[in-house]
Amino acid sequence: MKGDAPKMKLGAFLMAGGHHIAAWRHPESYARAGVDLEHFIALTQLAERAQMDMVFFEDAAALRERDPRLASQAARSTSFEPLSLLAALAVNTSRIGLVATASTTYNEPYGLARTFASLDQLSGGRAGWNLVTSASELEAENFVSSGLRPHAERYARAEEFANVALALWDGVDAGAYLVDGKSGVYADPAKLHPVHHHGTHFTVQGLLDSQRSPQRRPLMVQAGASDVGKDLAARTADVVFSAAQTLTEAQAFYADLKSRLRKFGRTPDDLKIMPGVSPIVGATTREARAKYDALQDLIPDEVGVALLASYLSIKNLSAYPLDGPLPDMPPTAGIQSRQQLIIDLGRRENLSIRQLARHFAGARGHWQLIGTPSYIADEMEARFRGSGADGFNIMPPLFPGGLEDFVTLVIPELRRRGLFREEYEGATLRENLGLVR
Repeated sequence: MKGDAPKMKLGAFLMAGGHHIAAWRHPESYARAGVDLEHFIALTQLAERAQMDMVFFEDAAALRERDPRLASQAARSTSFEPLSLLAALAVNTSRIGLVATASTTYNEPYGLARTFASLDQLSGGRAGWNLVTSASELEAENFVSSGLRPHAERYARAEEFANVALALWDGVDAGAYLVDGKSGVYADPAKLHPVHHHGTHFTVQGLLDSQRSPQRRPLMVQAGASDVGKDLAARTADVVFSAAQTLTEAQAFYADLKSRLRKFGRTPDDLKIMPGVSPIVGATTREARAKYDALQDLIPDEVGVALLASYLSIKNLSAYPLDGPLPDMPPTAGIQSRQQLIIDLGRRENLSIRQLARHFAGARGHWQLIGTPSYIADEMEARFRGSGADGFNIMPPLFPGGLEDFVTLVIPELRRRGLFREEYEGATLRENLGLVR
């Protein structure tokens, strides 16, 4: 029956004025969105009314561009620290999941585990942590004098960090705090399990000053697509955000990651894979294409090329002819999977640096869909039913209009096909995602 068929999961990836690099310049955008709390509250409440699973915020503890002239071209240069923002959103919503990025490279496990445990309590079991290792040299310069750590070292630290955070969250059993004034018993020692961790990167002993999470532990989200990143996700993650340009790429990533779960004693249903998709919706294909073209016309070449260069981890991309092909790329210490995705896209579509930069600026390498609600639902359904996704992280190019279009035009079409819920299944993020408690 249609009602019993698997339902796709949907997250709303919120980002200032929009995911398109030039969104802030669009007349229908709000250029100061990055530091307007009411803007984010309104977007999150819109996603909640649509019964979307979660809102998600990325983070980078640095400006996006070294050159102030380029930084001034992107509204992402000003933003809230995302964990602070989640606390505000928690008290203005009641059902939607709240997920934010925090780096294992520039935090300590006890402090971060404690913050997410508090957010989980404040929200009634709706908090999630997107674990990243940070690949930006600009971030490294704000925290360490030795520069960006090598890829393998960052992931070794991340693995140990995740182990400690999970142990801290699991260190307090359900019902451990009795708070019985008559008997004088505040806690049951048998249900408290102090962490005794002495590792390569961290030494942590003790307990969190928090009760057990309503959803057992805060959700763990990851986005790493390197081999070591996929192993870390297969062992620890509940959700993986991925990037894939084609159905074949999506299916290959999905099959690879799901197959890795067995060696960690997990089943394919224990992990949800949610690729990013940036939809531009129109009543007709021509209208949708006109919306896309209007945004593309706002991209200065130097901004598009600088954004592309930052993801390729190359400093002098502008030194090459913009109407020529990408040069051969040296190995990078940055986001290796995203670099390969960009290289493959340029070669597959035979794009010049200028063309590739303009294409990439729309959704930073994520899947773009431009068309009618029926077309967008067709494409999403094909990936969902074709074992390429368990759901999607929606990345509107423009806020608030892009999210409003998706909620009012595409979600009803998905529901008509029996692909998305009519109402939330549970009270916690874990329950709504259908993950084992």
